[in-house]
Amino acid sequence: MKYLIVNGYDFGASRGINRGIVELHELGVLTSTSLMIAMPAAAEATVLARNAPRLGVGLHVELTREDGCELVDFSDSQRCTAEIASQIDRFSERLGRLPTHIDSHQNVHRDRRLRPLFQELAEHYALPLREHSPARYFSGFYGQWDGEPHPEHIGIESLLKMLDDELDERITELSCHPGYPGPDFESPYDSERAIELRTLSDPRLREYLENHSVRLINFSDVALSESACGI
Repeated sequence: MKYLIVNGYDFGASRGINRGIVELHELGVLTSTSLMIAMPAAAEATVLARNAPRLGVGLHVELTREDGCELVDFSDSQRCTAEIASQIDRFSERLGRLPTHIDSHQNVHRDRRLRPLFQELAEHYALPLREHSPARYFSGFYGQWDGEPHPEHIGIESLLKMLDDELDERITELSCHPGYPGPDFESPYDSERAIELRTLSDPRLREYLENHSVRLINFSDVALSESACGI
């Protein structure tokens, strides 16, 4: 058995992104999402999450804007710790529970100044942190690099080839950014979201998962699946 977490990022960033993530969850493809708790559509996202009890919802910590500018000084460890903890608290207040996992917008948790802060808080709350948990993070399903779009890379044929190459007995997290572009969220990764949504909705993906004994899980299942896999 192979274990796959399909995790949709930027939940709460816009209504179009919320809609795309929920549609894929209802199709039985997307099992997990990461919520940006301070974004304008976060209130709608929390309502949608409460109505989807099987959807794993983690926290997408936001310490940078879309242009990469820091919202807090990364050199100020006290302020950064307080901001991350504040976002965890806001998540818990709105959803009535802790997130299933923690990751970060633009992967800022990899920054050498922030990594120990994220690790300490993840340990404190006993939460999986991206790249520091049994789930292996796979980010190759992404349709842009070097500032240039590559829509062919996020088509269905490309995705199925990636799954062939990447899935094994370990738990794999497939990151994705599906959604409907709209005027309420400006991002350099825009039209690609609709392509991802179309690809993940393709019935050939569900056929592949069934035919290759891929079990879809979310981060709430990681401990159980870790034991089952003998990892």
